[in-house]
Amino acid sequence: MDYKQRKTEQGNVLFLILIAVALFAALSYAVTQSTRGGGNADDETSLISSAALTQYPASLKTSVLRMSITDGVGDDVIKFNPPSDISDCETDIAGSATGSDATSCVFSSNGGSASYQQAPSNVMAGSTLGTWVFNADNEVQDIGTTVGGDSPSIASREIIAFLVGISSGICQKINDELGITGIPDENAGLDITTQLDDTTNGDAPTAGGGTIGDTGVANTANLNGQPFGCFESNSTGTYVYYHTLSEN
Repeated sequence: MDYKQRKTEQGNVLFLILIAVALFAALSYAVTQSTRGGGNADDETSLISSAALTQYPASLKTSVLRMSITDGVGDDVIKFNPPSDISDCETDIAGSATGSDATSCVFSSNGGSASYQQAPSNVMAGSTLGTWVFNADNEVQDIGTTVGGDSPSIASREIIAFLVGISSGICQKINDELGITGIPDENAGLDITTQLDDTTNGDAPTAGGGTIGDTGVANTANLNGQPFGCFESNSTGTYVYYHTLSEN
């Protein structure tokens, strides 16, 4: 092998080394930038979880709207019995709404055909599955007809899905994404426990309930006109996500 050939081979090796160094530098820069730009991993997880949390009630809202348009199901007869109690929902029981039948049941294949789900444990403060509460006992300030105060009228109440006991981090992330400042402290007598089914208030909203975002309550005006968002329940450290399914 002559000197000229050895020199050419050495040049090729040097060129390959330079390419490898350049690629390594580019990879290191990309990793560094993604780490800086991506922020905290927990923050990214909260963003994904909060987005998933809002999607489920959004799908239920579509089912409720379809029931109203297709079958003429009104807010006074709609029911959210879970699948384990769907037979009661599909039967016109004494004390329930006149004309109540399978078409009034959100989770019945003969009604809304919606999927019944519990909330994933990673969004809950107790790291256990969360159970949604659906009722028509409250209203949201500046949505539809608003009475305000702690005594909304039957006509002004919205059908709302509540998820009680989510983590404070998820609650804050939801509000951040919606442009809601902080976590308002709701203490306006909201009913976040009664289920709208055939055994409780299947024929009409009950007498309880309050107003979400009522301007008469400190720190809650940030929820005015917000169809969904998050609040702390009566300074108890319990955080609640709400999502309006039917606005009145």
